[in-house]
Amino acid sequence: MPRVSQGRERPLTVHHLNQLLLACSLVLLVAVAAVRISSRSGLPSLLVYLGIGVLMGQDGLGHIHFANAEMTQVIGYAALVVILAEGGLGTKWKEIKPVLPAATTLALGGVAVSVGVTAAAAHYLVGLEWRQALIIGAVVSSTDAAAVFSVLRRIPLPARVTGMLEAESGFNDAPVVILVVAFSTAGPFEHWYVLVGEIVLELAIGAAIGLAVGLLGSWGLRHVALPASGLYPIAVMAIAVTAYAAGSLAHGSGFLAVYLASMIMGNAKLPHWPATRGFADGLGWIAQIGMFVLLGLLVTPHELGDDVWPALVIGLVLTMVARPLSVVLCLTPFRIPWQEQTLLSWAGLRGAVPIILATIPMVNGVDGNHRIFNIVFVLVVVYTLIQGPTLPWLARKLELGEGSEASDLGIESAPLERLRGHLLSVEIPAESRMHGVEVNELRLPTGAAVTLVVRDGTSFVPSPTTVLRRGDELLVVATDPVRDAAERRLRAVGHGGKLAGWLGADGPGEPGGTGRTRRR
Repeated sequence: MPRVSQGRERPLTVHHLNQLLLACSLVLLVAVAAVRISSRSGLPSLLVYLGIGVLMGQDGLGHIHFANAEMTQVIGYAALVVILAEGGLGTKWKEIKPVLPAATTLALGGVAVSVGVTAAAAHYLVGLEWRQALIIGAVVSSTDAAAVFSVLRRIPLPARVTGMLEAESGFNDAPVVILVVAFSTAGPFEHWYVLVGEIVLELAIGAAIGLAVGLLGSWGLRHVALPASGLYPIAVMAIAVTAYAAGSLAHGSGFLAVYLASMIMGNAKLPHWPATRGFADGLGWIAQIGMFVLLGLLVTPHELGDDVWPALVIGLVLTMVARPLSVVLCLTPFRIPWQEQTLLSWAGLRGAVPIILATIPMVNGVDGNHRIFNIVFVLVVVYTLIQGPTLPWLARKLELGEGSEASDLGIESAPLERLRGHLLSVEIPAESRMHGVEVNELRLPTGAAVTLVVRDGTSFVPSPTTVLRRGDELLVVATDPVRDAAERRLRAVGHGGKLAGWLGADGPGEPGGTGRTRRR
């Protein structure tokens, strides 16, 4: 039963609920419209969302007084789980597999180098105590791929660079969270090797649980036909959250678990995949908007003045010394070209994770916690303003932008349980080399056939000599045994044209293939 409000308490009425819903919807609409501005200016949208929160705060037009760091941390963690899940679902295994050792080394070794150099600068140049300096060094050592790709999405980079940025950002959140929690815990520090051992153990537990949940979830979704297509996206996100919760309850890294589980499901060719990807992408946007607006509410602008100079000094050391040094030390043994090392050094944007992690010392009552939060906030905003717009220019100067390639096909699979088959929905993008190919030249395996073509809003049954065009949508029926082979063949023709296979263009990841699956 709801408790009746007494005294000065004001009960929540339907009118108040309507006002809250109106405010939330307006914030979402403004945030969505702001994405257009950020895409044209080259700035990550996180800055726009932070600005909305600040504008609504006590120093802004909204005059909303909000200082609940615990609530911010809880909501921020929940949002990070969704963001990591969305990032893992969009990570292409074929892109990160060749650079996995280098990216892992950068994610782990790079964090250690960055923490040490940045903490030393915060202590000796700014005068912070060692505990505060170590916390700041750990907090700002996590990179944010979402911020990087929001400004680089118009420039097709080599697969090695994109794969390394994705893998690094997905892997380095986990050790950074462990370090910040350890440094924020009251009491003397334990021996460094004990802390390293705890990090390794938590990462191992999180990785094991993430892999297990991802594999088990993928197997279940591929073999159990749900009664409605809309249930698949919900199931995928539920499995991802399960990986995080299980990893955390087992005293492992829940963030690593959710990223690995999502990456496995994202590469498992699940049914109704485009719908699932769109659902996860929408949830990721909502999580980012809500998280950054809340962080903007938490900050008090008139208190930032004394912390601007320390933030600029620490950020300068982080950007010009710590990040490049970590990249050189970690990637030189892998013979990464200097051009790519330069871009990776400048592409170490800080986004959601550092500001969220800055609430941990606030919740734990660390001395100077508000100053830590303010320094991190100013650092993220200022250096994102500097690095964001210059990243595309730097990529062009380093000649790392690639020419146009054949786009990957959008293939959605719907299981036909009673018929023991699959219905594949294929979209032919403008850059696909399937344009101009006849249906019989697809050479689909026995048991698969193109049954319908939708062109310019008109559907027709194709003949063997029907020429496919860009923009066509195909319906392909395939039996269970040949479903994977049919999809591989379709992707191969999309990348290599009608002679795919004969000239070695077997598609992404196939023997002899020259195609590359690009993030869409």
